[in-house]
Amino acid sequence: MDVLAAPATPERRQIHIFGGATTESTNDNPLSGQIAKRIGELTQVFMPQLDTRLHLTDQAGGELGIATDEDLYNAAHQVAANYPTKMVFWVPDSPSAREIAPIFRQEQVDGMAPRKDIFLVGMTATKGAAGAEQFDQGLNFVKGASANLDLAYDYGTRNGMVVAPEESRYEESTEFDMVLRGLMEMSYLRSQLTFTRSTVIGGEPVDWNGPEVYPTLRQVVDYCIENGAYKPFMGVTAGHFACKVGDTEFLTSRRKTNFNDLGSSGLVRVITDGPDKVVAMGGKPSVGGQSQRIVFEHHPERDSIVHFHCPPKEGSKVPVVSQREYECGSHECGQNTSDGLALVDDGIEAVMLDNHGPNVVFHHEENPAKIIEFIRDNFDLTKKTGGYVLPTAV
Repeated sequence: MDVLAAPATPERRQIHIFGGATTESTNDNPLSGQIAKRIGELTQVFMPQLDTRLHLTDQAGGELGIATDEDLYNAAHQVAANYPTKMVFWVPDSPSAREIAPIFRQEQVDGMAPRKDIFLVGMTATKGAAGAEQFDQGLNFVKGASANLDLAYDYGTRNGMVVAPEESRYEESTEFDMVLRGLMEMSYLRSQLTFTRSTVIGGEPVDWNGPEVYPTLRQVVDYCIENGAYKPFMGVTAGHFACKVGDTEFLTSRRKTNFNDLGSSGLVRVITDGPDKVVAMGGKPSVGGQSQRIVFEHHPERDSIVHFHCPPKEGSKVPVVSQREYECGSHECGQNTSDGLALVDDGIEAVMLDNHGPNVVFHHEENPAKIIEFIRDNFDLTKKTGGYVLPTAV
């Protein structure tokens, strides 16, 4: 089944918080029980409409009989099988957040579909690490576990940050309660967003160098690639690009590929019939596909989009809008992008998503040299927004 069936009598939606050490813990996260308790207190401030359930291990003072890693796994299975579960904060010392993530994202639980509807927040812990290493671990978690956010905390430096899947970091500070408050606010805002999952059917990738791809889009993206705009992390690149080829059809970049090898990966053909139906042929479309659909619908005079994660240059005239409230792929992120677009040059619209990256929108009959000049003058393609350029990311 694709979704869980709602109970006949709806219960209040629930937040489940796991924390504490087990008998097999490695002590990388020695204060996880206290952190879980504080998250529980803050849920009453930021999300009082939800029912908070705290799952502390025996060593953290819990009374639920959670002593071992296996006990934690069993408790997680029960939470995943519980329809009212809306959010999970997973901050125990062990097992790791990535090990628990398949229960919510991939496994069938008691015959029910994976709980991709649950807003999942994990925690990664270090001791004496630099900010870049914290960010690296947090980003590895959110990417590998398909989580919504990560709390990265270092017990040596006391530095904390919130890591988001769009390869951004927020709330970085040694004032840990401020970091937790930022995490809770972002969790509340982002858990309200709307997503439409694409249906993937058979088909072949669209050749990047083939006749269906507008030459202008190809030249602009190739310029961005050649100048370092798409920096791989875990072997794949963030960002997206697309061209509209029909009233309900566009070609978009493929998810979880390396754009520096477009000749091999090609593009995905997407057919959409309104906001709730997306069919992709031959592969998963870019996570930015909803933004592309919304922009093409609301800006019919444009048919090409380029997005990368690079900062604006000083003096850039591109307007800036907040990204903190929006997760990539949500309808609201697409609307925010579309609303923020402004005519910045003749035939070119653009918006800078703060701490994230720009969207540059144009028609395929525009002169590619003009668009390339605009990108060169307004953005530093050698740098990366939102986080650190890591050794593993180049």
